[in-house]
Amino acid sequence: MKTWLKILLGLWIAGVLYFGFAMPIGDIPGLGEKARIIFFHVPMSWLAVLAFLMSMIYGILYLKDRDLKYDIKSSTAAELGFLFTILATITGSIWAKFNWGSFWNWDPRETSIFVLLLIYGAYFSLRSALEVEEKRAVLSAVYSIVAFVTVPFFVFIMPRIMFSLHPGGGGSAAPILNASGKMYMDMNMRFVFYASLIGFTVFYFWLFQIRTRIGILTYLESLETEQ
Repeated sequence: MKTWLKILLGLWIAGVLYFGFAMPIGDIPGLGEKARIIFFHVPMSWLAVLAFLMSMIYGILYLKDRDLKYDIKSSTAAELGFLFTILATITGSIWAKFNWGSFWNWDPRETSIFVLLLIYGAYFSLRSALEVEEKRAVLSAVYSIVAFVTVPFFVFIMPRIMFSLHPGGGGSAAPILNASGKMYMDMNMRFVFYASLIGFTVFYFWLFQIRTRIGILTYLESLETEQ
């Protein structure tokens, strides 16, 4: 990423942080000022899903072409997905403390994200347990495909079909889009929300690019060492 883009991205995210806390927002039923967590929690959740999707796609590409660079990209995406899942858990727990009285309640939403952490934690355990690169890449690719199949269920379906304290759970009103398609956010909130989604998504791809380059360089250096 060019220097001016890095500066612009830094200013963009700084603006999101400032307006996310300082800009007046409309009232969302049952949330009030606590609705500001949407500006940070939702982008983290979105990026976790995006990263796990990319991990699956690169896993499929590896199985198709057997190019280890795809394995590096798949594992990199999984790493970032795991990171953003943790960040989504942290921001969600902070909101839960203020709204429900405790950081963790084993709500269906919290339980589902905990299970996802276990699933992808097992992915990294699998990779660390295998020393042969080709075998590790093949099994990791297959696992990334199977693991992502569970993501839509745990992220989008389970928390909505079960009774949940989380907004949008069990058919209750959601702060972004409810069952009837109505968006509760006013223009100020929409402005900051979309700006946050864009800024953090660009930040994610920057991290992905850097981490992938490091992974590829490390792999090439290992080949030179073996020779």
